[in-house]
Amino acid sequence: MFAAIGGLTLGLLGMPAGYLSGSILAVAIAALAGRPMQVPMAMMRVLVVMIGISLGAVVTPETLRGVASYPLSIAVLLAATIVIVIAGTAYLRVVHGWDQLTAYLASVPGGLSQVMALAIEFKADVRAVAIVQTVRIIILSVGLPALFAGLGLVDHASGATKAGFSPSQFDELAILVVVSAAIAIIAQKLRVPGGLLFGAMLASAALHGTDTLRVVMPWWLSYVVMIAFGAVSGARFAGTPLRLLLQYTGAAFGVFAVAIVISGGFAVLLLGLLDIPIAEVMVAYAPGAVDAMLLLALALHFDPVYVGTHHLVRIFFVMMITPFVVRLRARGVDKGPTVKPSADAIDD
Repeated sequence: MFAAIGGLTLGLLGMPAGYLSGSILAVAIAALAGRPMQVPMAMMRVLVVMIGISLGAVVTPETLRGVASYPLSIAVLLAATIVIVIAGTAYLRVVHGWDQLTAYLASVPGGLSQVMALAIEFKADVRAVAIVQTVRIIILSVGLPALFAGLGLVDHASGATKAGFSPSQFDELAILVVVSAAIAIIAQKLRVPGGLLFGAMLASAALHGTDTLRVVMPWWLSYVVMIAFGAVSGARFAGTPLRLLLQYTGAAFGVFAVAIVISGGFAVLLLGLLDIPIAEVMVAYAPGAVDAMLLLALALHFDPVYVGTHHLVRIFFVMMITPFVVRLRARGVDKGPTVKPSADAIDD
């Protein structure tokens, strides 16, 4: 109910990605006020697959021709990621006195589920990592659409397009859902990072990019998915005492500022080298959760191939090196102010 009220309010007011950001805000506020907020894991998995299908469905043969320009952009992104992690870790250690393991995990851009698993395994400050990572997701999901609207970089119309689906295409829609869900499950079984999301997205993108299928999600279903996913993000604050939240808010905003300044600097460098819309570069380089950023790209009608490719490469890069870095940092790590690992860390 809270998600629907918040999402519909901002969505109908015309805020870019309002159905998503309004839902996040409403559920987060309700959770902090003490209302029980929980999204079943099964529902979350269905939502992730639906998001992937929606993202892939807007791919066309024309968008795939732009892949040739990605290598330089991806190289700049990886350099930015390394600098973000190093600078964020240093900031949390020097300014807030965090131990190096917790500081590192809190600074990693994206991959929240994997980061939280490592935080629990190596007994880092789980609550601190969860709050810093979640605050960054919400700031980006809510703040970027408003920023783009203020700068005139996007239209004020929000959400997925209302055109394109016809009841006569139900058979095509069924094929799209079945094939995409099957590939998503296979990707998850193979332990591909973000397997459900990217498996569904890549399957849908392949079917649409090759012009095998032309069906898209009904616009009203896309809105429902956005609102429901916003509830997933906002529900991460359930059971978090306000005192504890405030304790880490300064650190969360600080490390976010460090990451966004670095991302912005590298994005400006890229814009001087390639002719790419600035708003799309900002979302592709945004240090947020991969699923939230991809859904934001869909809501703002950006190229999901460009944005998705960058976030996929980044999450693979981060998840390949993070386990090794964590194991090295966990040896003889000097413990700063921490709390006991909590079992209520919400998976991404």
